[in-house]
Formats: sequence, structure tokens, C-alpha cells
Amino acid sequence: MKVALIGATGFVGSAVLNELTNRGHQVTAIARNPEKAEGAGPGVTVRKADVYNADEVAAAVEGHDAVVSTFNSGWTNPNIYDDFLKGAKAIQEGIKKAGVKRLLFVGGAGSLYVAPGVQLIDTPQFPAEYKAGASAARDYLTHLQGEQDLHWAFLSPAIEMHQGTSGVRKGAYRKGLENPVFDDNGRSIISVEDLAIAIVDELEQANHVRQRFTVAY
Repeated sequence: MKVALIGATGFVGSAVLNELTNRGHQVTAIARNPEKAEGAGPGVTVRKADVYNADEVAAAVEGHDAVVSTFNSGWTNPNIYDDFLKGAKAIQEGIKKAGVKRLLFVGGAGSLYVAPGVQLIDTPQFPAEYKAGASAARDYLTHLQGEQDLHWAFLSPAIEMHQGTSGVRKGAYRKGLENPVFDDNGRSIISVEDLAIAIVDELEQANHVRQRFTVAY
């Protein structure tokens, strides 16, 4: 496939880039600072685009089979909520302008339901420092669920998916839809490498069209 990858130099994006190229897909790595993606390997084209500008997004993704967005407006950004929604909506608009039909958007775990009617973000133990970003991802999911033109999928990673869960590649994962997937120890966890496998599997198989899903061990 010919895949446009937004956020290709980030924590998740770089793992997805590796997985895509390892499977022989042709990738356009889209970044605001393209120099960070130089030397990404064969089959990778690096392109600069401002994700807050729908026209720039459209120009960058035109002619691709699918777009993967690992966009994040920055956990330390004091304006993370507004910037995340602005960027996510501009990406969606740009993809539609370009005539690309498939979007896989990597969001957060905060909107997963941990009890009937209770989302993880609304529980007392949810970290305050992640609440604004998680709220933005939840609200964007609600917005995306009204999208009828794109064949979109929204992936909520496991609850624990951070720098501490990198470097482990099991090549296996389990899937869920609206609720976290827990292991025998009661943890919802996955490495970024196995998350990348799940992302590329979804691109190749299209099992969750216009649906949110989650993955964990």
C-alpha cells in the first residue's frame, strides 16, 4: 500500500514507520520538521506539512491508499486541548479534500469504558497531567463518529503504553472495542512495537471500518 503517516517522527509514529517499511509498504512520512525523519530507509518519502492547515495536509496525502495519524499536539503544551482538536479536524478535512478514503487515527485510552457509563478519564485515579489531552482525544472521537464519508478507524491503545513499554515485540495482541483489554495480572498494557503491528494489521485487513477499537496483551 501507499501510506501517508502523520507524526512519523514521534514515539508511536516512528514505530509505525518501522513496521510499515518492514512489510514493504510505500510510506510518505509527514512531519513539521522533516529533517527528523531523514535516513528513514528505503521506500520512505519525507514531506513537510503543517497539520493545522487542511490544504497542506491535502497536498501531502493526495494519491495515497490510506492515512495513519499519530498526531499529538504535545503533552507539555498548555493549549493541548484546543490544539489537538484543531489539528485532528484539519487532518480529517485535508484527507477528505485529497479524496483519500481511509484514515486510521491513533487516539488515547481515556475514552475507554471501565464500567457501565464510566470512561477511564472520569475515574479518580486518572492522572491530572494527562486529562486535557485525553479529553481532546475523547471529544475528537465523538466528532469522528459522525463522519460518513471516510472509512475511518480510531485506535485506543492499552492504558499502559508509554516509553516504559518499548523495546518488547511479542508479535501478538488481543483486541477489544469499547472496554480495555486486561491481562491475567489485571493490567492493560502493550509495547509500542506491538501497537505498531496492530496498526498495520488494521490497515491491511480493515476489520474496524467506522469503529473504535483497542489492543493490549
